[in-house]
Amino acid sequence: MFLIHLDGFLVLFVTTMDTKIIGFYIAQLVLFESIYLIYHKFYKNASELVLNNMVMMLCISMIILTRISFDKALRQFVFVLAGTIFAFLIPLIMQKGTMFRKLTWTYAGVGILGLLSVLVVGVASRGAKLSLTFGPVSIQPSEFVKILFVFFIASMLYKSTDLKQLAITSGVSAVFVLILVASNDLGGALLYFFTYLVMIYVATKKFYIFAGGLAFVGLGMYAGYHLFSHVKNRIVAWLDPLSVIDKAGYQVCQSLFAIGTGGLFGFGLGQGLPNKIPIVSKDFIIAAISEEMGGIFAICLIMVCVSCFLMIFNLSMQMKDAFYKYVALGLGSVYALQVLLTVGGSTKFIPMTGVTLPLVSYGGSSLLSTMIIFGMIQGMYIMQAAPEKRRNIDDKRRKDHETKNRQKQTAKEPGAQGSQQRRRKPAAGSKNSTKTQK
Repeated sequence: MFLIHLDGFLVLFVTTMDTKIIGFYIAQLVLFESIYLIYHKFYKNASELVLNNMVMMLCISMIILTRISFDKALRQFVFVLAGTIFAFLIPLIMQKGTMFRKLTWTYAGVGILGLLSVLVVGVASRGAKLSLTFGPVSIQPSEFVKILFVFFIASMLYKSTDLKQLAITSGVSAVFVLILVASNDLGGALLYFFTYLVMIYVATKKFYIFAGGLAFVGLGMYAGYHLFSHVKNRIVAWLDPLSVIDKAGYQVCQSLFAIGTGGLFGFGLGQGLPNKIPIVSKDFIIAAISEEMGGIFAICLIMVCVSCFLMIFNLSMQMKDAFYKYVALGLGSVYALQVLLTVGGSTKFIPMTGVTLPLVSYGGSSLLSTMIIFGMIQGMYIMQAAPEKRRNIDDKRRKDHETKNRQKQTAKEPGAQGSQQRRRKPAAGSKNSTKTQK
């Protein structure tokens, strides 16, 4: 990964001959190496896969954002610094904290208030209310509320999965989703709803709940198509973007052109036209990567994302604590769905939703929330690995102790001593007999 990082910034420097790029690269290298050193020092049982994948995606993000806009890359790097602090502290907090499963209604209350604040006083962007602005700083609360949403559902399912509990969980979850729909944040609403659906299905193992949820999404899309013009525009742009290339289909068409012209190996950094794609640094970052770094590289990046999800899903299956099992499942679902919505929208696999690619796309709120999620995954991995390591050590000590006891017991048995003496006598006799013969 560090060779890719070095190679990317060398190409950017040769292309632009801007010395700021060299200094920027050195600052990143120091940070990424520090992440490894500190994690290995303080968290012996941390997951190497999660750590490597996180740093790998941050390296790729810095390369492509520097190519698109140096100013954006510099701002993103500041958020990486802040996110690194969270990624270090959260595993420790999760190991020491014991109240997480008891804060059910705190998660719900804070989360709903956060989404309501955007609905009431939020700043509209591209027809949707997504963020709160405080001077030069813009925050997207839904990126952080999705973590509270997962913790709320996990704590509810941990207590019980009976019909009454499921009804309450579904009702409160519906409030989250409806607020996002009212804010025109349809991508966020889909993300929340499918996360809820996956967690409920795994907890109850009732397929009809999952099937009913999918049917509900289909009905919602049908109703939205006929009731809301922006939903209709997105669906039309998905079905036939060329027919509306001068309007709603322009983004998707430019994304497909970039992916197609880049081919398997890409034009090379600085040789493509990624800035022709609207909002390329956020919603269509995978198209920019495909155009300049190649389709093979983009597929490998997607495989890195898939490996992250599989690792998180495997962790969920291994967790003994039901609460953390649901938390890991929910956070893994959030991550996987975000990747699917972003890549699917850029490639015309599904309608564009405006969701960013975790750790790669530009956006401070998205980056911070994802690094918090990865910190939580590391915390749960350490919690799971520590008892396993202790069990292995205890098993080894017990086996060593049993072996020593058997050796001592064998040495104390009279028969063992007699047999040793009998083995020695013939040897002595044979020696004496040899002398007699001589």
